[in-house]
Order: sequence, then C-alpha cells, then structure tokens
Amino acid sequence: MKSIKEIYEDFDRIGCLTFATVTKDGYPETRIAHLFAWDEEGLYFLTMNHKPFARQLREGGKLSICGMSSNTQSTVDEKMLPSFEAGYTMKATGDVKEVSLEEIRKKSEINPLFLTGVNDYDRYRDEIFFCLYRFWGEKYDFDFELEHRNHKLIRNYFTYGGYQKEFSGMKIDQKMCIRCGACFSRCAEYNFHAVQKTEEGYAIDTRRCDVCGNCTLVCPVGAISGY
Repeated sequence: MKSIKEIYEDFDRIGCLTFATVTKDGYPETRIAHLFAWDEEGLYFLTMNHKPFARQLREGGKLSICGMSSNTQSTVDEKMLPSFEAGYTMKATGDVKEVSLEEIRKKSEINPLFLTGVNDYDRYRDEIFFCLYRFWGEKYDFDFELEHRNHKLIRNYFTYGGYQKEFSGMKIDQKMCIRCGACFSRCAEYNFHAVQKTEEGYAIDTRRCDVCGNCTLVCPVGAISGY
C-alpha cells in the first residue's frame, strides 16, 4: 500500500494534472491544475472562489485527477503503430472538502509545502483551498517497448482515508476453465505476462493486466470475463 507521501510525490513529479468535475447539467469538465501539498489529511490544491471549478467542487464534493509522466508524444513505426517512452500514469478519484486559509496558515508553520498556498493567497486574494481526503487510485507503470523489463506494465492500486473500492479487471472462472493454456500463450505473446500458472490452473495477475481482452478471444469455453 502506498503512503500519502508517496502518492503525492508521484503526482508531483508529473506536475500539471487534469482535474475533472461534473457540471450542474451532468457533463464532465476538465482543467489543468496541480497539487501543492500533502499531510495525513490528504492532498491539497487551490483555485479561485468564483470559478466554475470551485462551485462544482462545493456542490458535488467529488473529484478525479490524472496525469502522465515522461514524454507524452508518441512516435509511430513502419506499420503506423504508436510507441511510447517508458513512464507512468497516476490517477485518483474521491471526495473533497474545503479548507480555510487559517488552517492552511497553521499547517504552513509545521510543513513548508503549505507556504505555497499562503504566499499565493497573498498575491490572489480570491483563492480558496481544497483537500482530496478520501480516494482510490492507481499508478500505471508502463514499459510498452520492454526497455527495462520483460513485461509491459505494473499497476499499483491504492486507497486513502478509508475509501472502500473493489478494483475491476479480468478473471478466470476456475469451474469453467479446461486448463488448455490458450490464454497464457496469448497474454505472453503480447508481453503482458498477466496470466499466471497456479496449482488450480491459470489466474490473472491484475497488477500486470491491461484489460485488453485478448485472452477472452482465444478461450474455447468462455471462462474469462471482466468484473
């Protein structure tokens, strides 16, 4: 399980992130922002009081953030297929609460990261502060070109603040599986190596699975499904 410090640092290395909320009409809306601090209560960011972003946060109380490290520009090979440098993506989705300027000032006396918020407020007096205090997410570490390992990805799931989340992915029904190994071979062919041999037969390691669905296409008895 990742600590809140590790989660913040992974986001901070990316820098600018996409912050998504929902409008009063039910449409998703995104903007670019960043996190400026963390403590045991959660992850902190700021915006202006009169922006739609602030209103949506107050009314909905929900937020989703994501970002991608490394070079986000892909290249293409002779078959016009995309290629990405090794890197990672981060995402977190959960509940937010407003935090007062007085709280931010008190936190800055202990944690210098919060001075960013205090000093920025001195320039822009309409600023307000929010904390993502309860959330789930993942770090998606990818190496599609196998530059550093023999499989394409590692997923690290995390939750914070007591958030309960059942992670989705692919699974093999052991009662239906006939142990033919077709899924194992297909997954290895694509260099995910998510299908693992077990004493019972085969199982899918969700940390390596991209949910590409290729294993379902070769299973002769339909034993593989998403959940």
